[in-house]
Amino acid sequence: MKLVIRGGRIISPGDKVDYVGSILVEDGQIRRISRGLIPLRDALLIRPGKKHPKSFKKSDKIVIDAEGLIVTPGLIDMHVHFREPGREDAETIKTGMMAAAAGGFTSVITMPNTFPANDTQSTTLFILQQAAKLGLVHIFPAGAITRGRKGESLAEIGEMAEAGIVAVTDDGDCVADSMIMRRALEYASDFGVRVLSHSEDTTLSAGGVMHEGFVSTRLGLPPIPPQAETNMVYRDISLSALTGVPVHIMHVSTKESVELIRRAKKAGILVTGEATPHHLTLTDEAVQKSDYDTSTKVNPPLRTQEDVDALIEGLLDGTIDAIATDHAPHTTTDKEQDYVTAPFGIIGLESAIPVCLDRLVGTKRVPLDLLIQKLTAGPADVIGLKKGRLTKGSEADITIIDTGKKVTIDPGKFYSKGRNCPFAGWSLRGAPVCTITSGQIRMIDGRVV
Repeated sequence: MKLVIRGGRIISPGDKVDYVGSILVEDGQIRRISRGLIPLRDALLIRPGKKHPKSFKKSDKIVIDAEGLIVTPGLIDMHVHFREPGREDAETIKTGMMAAAAGGFTSVITMPNTFPANDTQSTTLFILQQAAKLGLVHIFPAGAITRGRKGESLAEIGEMAEAGIVAVTDDGDCVADSMIMRRALEYASDFGVRVLSHSEDTTLSAGGVMHEGFVSTRLGLPPIPPQAETNMVYRDISLSALTGVPVHIMHVSTKESVELIRRAKKAGILVTGEATPHHLTLTDEAVQKSDYDTSTKVNPPLRTQEDVDALIEGLLDGTIDAIATDHAPHTTTDKEQDYVTAPFGIIGLESAIPVCLDRLVGTKRVPLDLLIQKLTAGPADVIGLKKGRLTKGSEADITIIDTGKKVTIDPGKFYSKGRNCPFAGWSLRGAPVCTITSGQIRMIDGRVV
């Protein structure tokens, strides 16, 4: 199949590319990138936002008219929960992949807190085999650091690496034992996989459901102090300094954590960090404003405006390396409990780009090219993936974005099984309109192909 994306503004920060041009894709690879128009005779012309024949899927020559649109490397979400195996009622690999494609993502890193946990080679292979059946997006599994994610002994990291994991984490739980965490860093480095840390001191967070502060006191809800995160961020940075092995801090949420990572980077310690769209745009006030909507219950919790501002500053100065959704679907039944009892978790794959474009770029707090960098080359470099760039000869993973498209977030129309979205009803400007994975159109105008 031949595909030409014509006349769009190509932004690939990892390649330092930002110009209007065209891309030629053939047999799943990028063959040419040009500032001019690339001809393709006898091709079917389609335009996102316009009617196009449903038969375009069968055409072997397609030109996508991208004039006025943004063309980027395929977006990467380095932190998602697809729940399969074990909780297919909340999400499956299939519905998760469809949600990713609908959201403009061509690659995702799946977390191992499944049932059973992804702590063996066989579970890793099962996830990859399930993903290969559909092939909508690339799935890169993360394996567990410890057996059963219990924090007691190391999982078979070497065997999982052989099967195809790209990282290890006990996400959802912290590895509280510092010696086990040290050994995990040392052992994982031998196999070239990154350690992703869920940094949480559970002796401080136990029983808590939201950020400790004025709002939690006013609402009478059990609090989680910011030190529950920062204590372990400091521990993980110290272990990275001790071992000389990189560590990645997941879902950074506090001003103090941002400053710890900033100082560590200046000292030459190999630490990276990620922030979520919800931590970049919402505060603990959302719990009260939503009338205790459990879609605002997430771990780490929504913090204060001061923390939001610090996270954005961290994006701007390079302290925060990536934006990741922490897409965490739950069944409606699970989330319709009272605020204290309901599980933590927010879905984000299908809302992330509109939220970030409108509330970060649209408010001029974050430049467009920087946002794209944090969703492409940034996460690719953290994990060590050969993704996130538009390079001649590379796999053709491409996302097309319409920054002027008006959307209203409606979880009822999501491909994900989850409905626990705190952005429901938001009217936003900007959205992905086409997702191309390995040279194949996988989403156009919000419809997964």
